[in-house]
Amino acid sequence: MEAKVGFDNGKYLREQSAAILERVKMFDNKLYLEFGGKIIFDMHASRVLPGFDPNVKMKLLQRLKDQADILLCIYSGDIERKKVRADFGITYDSDALKLIDDLREWEIEVAGVVITRFEGQPSTMIFKNKLERRGVKVYTHRFTKGYPTDVNTIVSDEGYGANEYIETEKPLVVVTGPGPGSGKLATCLSQLYHDYKRGKKSGYSKFETFPIWNLPLKHPVNVAYEAATVDLKDFNLIDPFHLEAYQKTAVNYNRDVEVFPVLRRILEKITGAESIYKSPTDMGVNRAGFGIVDDEIVCRAARQEIIRRYFRYACEYALGFVDKEAEQRAELLMSELKLKPEDRNAVAPARKAAEEARQKGKGNEDIFCGAAIELKDGSIVTGENSPLMHAASSLILNTIKKMAEIPDKIPLLPDSIIGSIGNLKRNVLNKKSVSLDLEETLIALSISANNNPAAQMAMEKLKELQGCEIHMTHIPTPGDEAGLRRLGVNLTTDPNFSTKNLFIS
Repeated sequence: MEAKVGFDNGKYLREQSAAILERVKMFDNKLYLEFGGKIIFDMHASRVLPGFDPNVKMKLLQRLKDQADILLCIYSGDIERKKVRADFGITYDSDALKLIDDLREWEIEVAGVVITRFEGQPSTMIFKNKLERRGVKVYTHRFTKGYPTDVNTIVSDEGYGANEYIETEKPLVVVTGPGPGSGKLATCLSQLYHDYKRGKKSGYSKFETFPIWNLPLKHPVNVAYEAATVDLKDFNLIDPFHLEAYQKTAVNYNRDVEVFPVLRRILEKITGAESIYKSPTDMGVNRAGFGIVDDEIVCRAARQEIIRRYFRYACEYALGFVDKEAEQRAELLMSELKLKPEDRNAVAPARKAAEEARQKGKGNEDIFCGAAIELKDGSIVTGENSPLMHAASSLILNTIKKMAEIPDKIPLLPDSIIGSIGNLKRNVLNKKSVSLDLEETLIALSISANNNPAAQMAMEKLKELQGCEIHMTHIPTPGDEAGLRRLGVNLTTDPNFSTKNLFIS
């Protein structure tokens, strides 16, 4: 069944590129565009706006590439503490390297990488050396002296003037970076300061997909953005500056509203003239709201994302990554829209599967795991753990068997392969458990497919799982999580551990 679409990519791409080019013309044909959100694989946007191409921003850049230079910012502190991008499971510095590769695949070159709030940290130096030795230009900016309140110091040779100037050639300079707090704004304003000292009257603008300014404050899409950032304590609000200037409501978020008075003063100090921007909403060029073609579909998808985020923060609290307040705020946002965890269709079947496993006594160490998937036609398939297989493994095998219409009695993995892997894990690798995680199961399936036509038929169905909804009653092991991520499913789990062991490898 084809997924229902609530967002028109083509319309959005046309409107967004036109809005950016129009903003460039408002200045001396030089605009620094703070490019927020994920530049590629924006899975949050594609989940809450069904039909949104997760790579539409890359297509936008490709459309603008003859008129745009790209600067990539990364905060040195994120490199030092090895901050991880959750949807890929890689650190921010690795994500920056991946982004450069991805841009090159789209025939877009990065003009330079800016390491912000640089203090010569060892890990940051290694990252800098690695880039420079591969021919990538690297610039370092230190913490801006006087920021955020001493505007006279900020806009001086001691402040922005102390930062290295980055030479760019094209009228549009897209300033992006992995995650929030990467230093994009400071980089834009630093460049602006240097340009004005050189007599170039350049400008600044901001591009963020969320929150969507021309949707209601409590629209599920905007609430889903709040749910995605509860650990940052961000929240949406009516832009008071926009309301006062134009007597019109527009939605923005707290950090932009809080920083606007200072930002406006900085811009006026740099330019020596009154700012053309009356509100933080004015600064933006976001046209995502105009791409929505079916509000009901979008609202339904956004409500599901809010539930997903609740489960994610519950698990992150159990793992020690966030505090209790983040979990409670995610739960509060759910309750505001009268949502409950069981409104996610895969939740109840997964819990039922775990209970059935418990009743059959098939679990490992008295921990019984269940998993369920909702396919695109709305049907549900379940799986449970056993001494031979993790719940995620049994779920995926059961699902592709169903999709390929293979009878239950025909095995996909012969006993010889399962036994051989079990022997390797037990007698060679000295593993405590021989139960196959999903990564091991997928490798075993590919081996079986060489001689088993049923396994080959089933394996071909794996790519159809992308975008399907899965819930598990226990936090996945690394092998399960990696396998599910590569399949491209939307995973949630209850905040329970799948083993009594503290160390999971």
